[in-house]
Amino acid sequence: MDRNKRPNLRWGIANIFSSYNNTIIHITDITGSETIAKASGGMMVKSDRLESSPTAAMSAAKKVAEEMREKGINAIHVKVRAPGGHNGPNNPGPGAQAAIRTFSRVGIRIGVIADVTPVPHGGCRKKGGKRGRRV
Repeated sequence: MDRNKRPNLRWGIANIFSSYNNTIIHITDITGSETIAKASGGMMVKSDRLESSPTAAMSAAKKVAEEMREKGINAIHVKVRAPGGHNGPNNPGPGAQAAIRTFSRVGIRIGVIADVTPVPHGGCRKKGGKRGRRV
């Protein structure tokens, strides 16, 4: 690709928090200090049980993508986060993948996709007692 014909990309960061209860999409500028747009699955659907669904995440991503276009951002780096910690699930919920797929479908360039789930280093004692959870 010729250097002069390279498309003019304005980068942002998409922070996607995806649990089994909700999906939150938060777009910031490249420094991460200024919020450009944010939406969640709960803002898109009426019933609580549908907040984490891929459909809600897709509509949240569409809404956020529109706001990004208005502000002039057309490329994002994605940071996916699950609840994590010492007793949360370490894998993201069903909405994360749907949101990323929607971003690429509406024509936003995607750079790096990183997993930023918090991982404990030692940390608090796990629940379950001295002999663990007996099933």
